[in-house]
Amino acid sequence: MTGTPDPSRGERVADWFDGRLGIYSLGKQYLRKVFPDHWSFLLGEICLYSFVVLILTGIYLTLFFHPSMNEVTYHGSYVPLNGIRMSDAYASTLHLSFDVRGGLLIRQLHHWAALVFIAAMLTHMMRHFFTGSFRKPRELNWLFGWTLLFLGLFEGLFGYSLPDDLLSGTGMRFVDGALLSVPIVGTYLSMFLFGGEYPGHDIVSRFYSLHVLLIPGIMAALVVVHLILVVYHKHTQFAGPGRTERNVVGTPFMPVYLAKAGGFFFLVFGALTLLAAVASINPVWSYGPYRADQVSTGAQPDWYLGFAEGLVRVMPGWEVTLWGHTLVLGVLIPIVVFPLLLVFIGVYPFLEARLTGGDRREHHLLDRPRNRPTRTAIGVAWISLYLVLLAGGGNDIVATRLHLSINTVTWAVRVAVFAVPALAFVATRRICLGLQLRDAELVLHGRETGVIKRLPHGEYVEVHRPLDQAELHTLTAHKRPRELVEREP
Repeated sequence: MTGTPDPSRGERVADWFDGRLGIYSLGKQYLRKVFPDHWSFLLGEICLYSFVVLILTGIYLTLFFHPSMNEVTYHGSYVPLNGIRMSDAYASTLHLSFDVRGGLLIRQLHHWAALVFIAAMLTHMMRHFFTGSFRKPRELNWLFGWTLLFLGLFEGLFGYSLPDDLLSGTGMRFVDGALLSVPIVGTYLSMFLFGGEYPGHDIVSRFYSLHVLLIPGIMAALVVVHLILVVYHKHTQFAGPGRTERNVVGTPFMPVYLAKAGGFFFLVFGALTLLAAVASINPVWSYGPYRADQVSTGAQPDWYLGFAEGLVRVMPGWEVTLWGHTLVLGVLIPIVVFPLLLVFIGVYPFLEARLTGGDRREHHLLDRPRNRPTRTAIGVAWISLYLVLLAGGGNDIVATRLHLSINTVTWAVRVAVFAVPALAFVATRRICLGLQLRDAELVLHGRETGVIKRLPHGEYVEVHRPLDQAELHTLTAHKRPRELVEREP
């Protein structure tokens, strides 16, 4: 006599969890979620995977690093520094680099992953910016991503400063000078951060707590919320046949996208490991331990903070004395401008919505950048300003390599700070409008074939091939928005 077979142990466990967590309904709803198939969406995955690499390598490094500024005498494998007095943090970094198996590889993998993480976040946000995916209902998720980028800048600065080498110590001197330039409370801020008069004895341990515990915890929480909102709002997609504001065309999460994502994770991990194995980065043994009375030559921060130093280097050394107090405007003004450049990107979605008439519709189809010429021009102008300031942050290196006067380079950057973004804005907007006219020409007349045909009355014309329906849909599936310009009376 046959009957219903008894459920296996695995099925009973699954039923137990489903009765308490509803995993069947969740799996049915989300495991078949559709993901668009476009290369630009991989930028977000590079951010996520490099963040995972940072967490894994950071856990390994904490096992050997000593966040202490107590002075010790080095006796290790790196002979040139034997017998030198240094902080315990610097000595443990040398030990990690030369005496721990695989330590140098993990150190460099951690540093390269940090650079790629921030670069990927910036590129990922620019992709969202130029395609308009920050519009309703994703403004909050844009702010979460912007906060991750902002925290990533300071997380990188804190981690960069932990080895207590001469290069990172020069960066800390820069931070101390910036704090001291703040009116009234600058001295208190410096004393609070460094635990006393610069350089103090607590800065490494304080930065270690921020770098290992506080900021990574906040960033991990933001990453989780960011991904939840991506799933909740569904993915954006580029216009095309069958794609509307109400659907998503692509591949399901399980099993197609999961297999692709898993493979791409190991590809990113492998690329970062290869980069760490063949490209040396931050060789702290070459700089030596930090001493407050020394400054390393050619000192440059990592690229993501180069624009902040560029602001200070190209700013004239203005000072104003008021009521017996001196305001160092040559440092104070750049320190105020630095966050404003970042805040502008964070609040831009709300500015655009207000200036274009308060668009309250939900948007799930992406814009082609050429169809939003003003927004695209603003983005290019911002990037050009960033690059100019980055060059200004290395004005001494540029002057040395190009055999120029450093004053010439500095004045060139000062002029470019105002001229280049304006020129970039005008040129980009004109290019976008020209591309729009080209698209309109393609829609009306089709593509040129190079075939010349003679008409019965003797005229020669070129034969044009009409666009197919997919191309026509891509070029015409957009509405012309209200531009970010002054309203005409």
